[in-house]
Amino acid sequence: MVARHDQATDPVLLDGLLQARRGTAFFARKLNELPDAELDGDSLLPGWSRRHVVAHVGYNARAIARLVEWAATGVETPMYPSVEVRNHEIDFGATLSPIALRNLFDHSAVHLNVEWRDLPADNWHHKVKTVQGRTVPAEETVWMRTREVWVHAVDLDNGATFKDIPAPVLERLLKDITGAWHAGGTDKDLVVEVTGQSSPLTFGDTAAAAPTVVSGSLPAIAQWATGRGTDGTTAKRDGGLVTPAPPAPAWI
Repeated sequence: MVARHDQATDPVLLDGLLQARRGTAFFARKLNELPDAELDGDSLLPGWSRRHVVAHVGYNARAIARLVEWAATGVETPMYPSVEVRNHEIDFGATLSPIALRNLFDHSAVHLNVEWRDLPADNWHHKVKTVQGRTVPAEETVWMRTREVWVHAVDLDNGATFKDIPAPVLERLLKDITGAWHAGGTDKDLVVEVTGQSSPLTFGDTAAAAPTVVSGSLPAIAQWATGRGTDGTTAKRDGGLVTPAPPAPAWI
């Protein structure tokens, strides 16, 4: 039997699919390293066990697959009926047996990958709607998933760090986060500087007269910006050093 390949032809999209699949494999590896009994342990997300993280990532794949099906068929199939249904689904998933929880992740990831693989090249531009109500082209589903699997692999609190996440993923994540801050006006007097890059990255309220400047490596800044710790970051305010950096504004 001949294996089927992606019908997508755009090299940028194909690179994005590669990053999403690598992130899925990385999450799977960190999940497989956890014994069943340790699924009950806390994740890095307040109020969520590792079970909640796995359930969320599993059901997220199903939800994104519905958007890809929408792009394929033209029949509107929302990610979730409502945010309340989404939250209930995660809470339910967290009660599954270990084998059922692992199967949820595995099967949903395969399903999503097949939907991506079989989507005709022209359909990647078809518009779908996210759970937040944003209308986006179907190609955006690839980034939606990429962000989920890489960041939540860290949230399993099983040895993964932001240093394990590819730099292009971290850079796009930072652009998303700082863009959300700017849209909400929560980045006032805040400048973010990524150090150690061949081309320095600067985000935030760069026109501020007396900003708080948060600095750090790309992984450290991404960790801070997502609200997952301040290790490796420093902040300057009015010319004085403040360590660690203040909490980052909320972004989702």
